[in-house]
Amino acid sequence: MRSEVTPDRDAEAPSFAEPWEATVQALVHVLLERGIITKAEWANTLGAAIKQAQSAGDPDDGTTYYAHVLNALETLVDGKNIANSELLVTRKEAWRHAYVTTPHGKPVVLPESDQEADAG
Repeated sequence: MRSEVTPDRDAEAPSFAEPWEATVQALVHVLLERGIITKAEWANTLGAAIKQAQSAGDPDDGTTYYAHVLNALETLVDGKNIANSELLVTRKEAWRHAYVTTPHGKPVVLPESDQEADAG
């Protein structure tokens, strides 16, 4: 007899607690789909990120999972020279600034100058 595993969450609850979690997961999916990273690379890098966090005292209760996904994604993106750490830091700061300066209820958009800097 096959046992069913049911997630311990409200059926009406969204799959992701925050929009950025969905974005990170989507980016991983695109990189896998396009063959830029392999499933083995992804599994190994995510596993290493989780183990490192647990060694540093991560509560391992599921609340920090997407932080590990983001950490693993950044590791692969940097390691494969898709974007270096400096560019990632600059881009994060641009998004953070756009987020905190955008009025509530309005879409967060990067200024043209930040978008052009990424293209160069």
